[in-house]
Amino acid sequence: MKFSIFLNPQIPGSGYSSEENAVAKRPIGRDVESYQALLHEVREIAIHADRIGFDALMMTEHHFHSEGFEFSVNPLMFLTDLAARTERILLAPLGIVLPAWDPIRAAEDVALLDHFSKGRLRLGVARGYQNRWMNVLGQRWQATAARSDGSRTDTRNFDVFGEVLKIMKMAWTQDTLRYKSDVLDYEVPAPFDGIEGWPALEWTRKFGAPGEVDDQGRIHAVSVGPKPYQNPYPELWQPFTISDRSVIRAAQEDILPWMFTPNPDEHAAKARLYQEESAKCGRDYKLGEHTGILKIIGMADTREEAIATYGKGMQKDFAAFFGPFGYLEVLRREEDDSHKPISPEKGDYKRMNEVEMALLGSPDDVKRGIQRMLDRMPDLEWFGLFMQGQQGVLPLDTVKRNLELFATKVIPEFSG
Repeated sequence: MKFSIFLNPQIPGSGYSSEENAVAKRPIGRDVESYQALLHEVREIAIHADRIGFDALMMTEHHFHSEGFEFSVNPLMFLTDLAARTERILLAPLGIVLPAWDPIRAAEDVALLDHFSKGRLRLGVARGYQNRWMNVLGQRWQATAARSDGSRTDTRNFDVFGEVLKIMKMAWTQDTLRYKSDVLDYEVPAPFDGIEGWPALEWTRKFGAPGEVDDQGRIHAVSVGPKPYQNPYPELWQPFTISDRSVIRAAQEDILPWMFTPNPDEHAAKARLYQEESAKCGRDYKLGEHTGILKIIGMADTREEAIATYGKGMQKDFAAFFGPFGYLEVLRREEDDSHKPISPEKGDYKRMNEVEMALLGSPDDVKRGIQRMLDRMPDLEWFGLFMQGQQGVLPLDTVKRNLELFATKVIPEFSG
């Protein structure tokens, strides 16, 4: 099994753990000194994780977070900075939200980071669930935030995601790209009949890719460069796969799904669906192979110490921010009323521990939690530490110490 950390970069001093400071600097997301503090912490964590043996570092894409939380507006740029500061750790935007991107610009930027990191890139691709920014940046494709409910708007988001990914793959794998998309009202070249009056016609005929110029001297196709460092392109990952529809498409596209189903039995069921659908496409994965799971990890010498250190800050931010987006549903138990949403009051560390979204305790407690996953899926490929309630909330030394404990006391038991 391999191990990653997942960051939602948070400006230190934002959130409920330091409410007075966040209010005083409102909007803290536009405070220059505060953002520099975020950059410092994330760089320190990345360098530390690289040195102590973690296999990958992941972060997401979100916009307009004036509150200072989930502040990674462009993970490709952020990870380019980290690529220059690290040596071996894989770097994974988890993920870039495709319905908010132009497919060719996305393909180019991804290829650049793949070159900058010399193949250390793993590309997470996502649909985007936050309407505050997705509805703005996705408007060119008439795409709004994903709701995972099968509605008309959700299906539009689903279709746009698939079409953008399709064009990106074409840009990576074909020397010349010529394509007309009915899904996006997007054509390459534009106009599709050919671009007339290209001044450097003879230059392109001699040095450009075959097929760029037609017999009438029009631009008939374009050549997107550079191609990725990895052949044919970086391995694709997908964050927080929950619905069966997303699991099935991830299998069809050979995308590695990171699942947000903390209960070991529920995760095993999703992994089995992925395995079955992959087999239909000729890929015979073992149960848990080519999948990952995220959990919040908080470690100390004793369980009591771990709860005292990580419990309170974790529950405040998670319940207050993620709760309204429906993420408290991962805390549901059989005895909960199925007709009522999970209330924020239930989003505490006790419930998180009970449903195994969080593993708080000694190294032995954490190892037992991981083993419960492996008992159901012996070939689980990736385990991710969700840094919720840590970076930006706790002192940086505490965060780094938690990672070091995991790297020295837990990873050796399961790696290899």
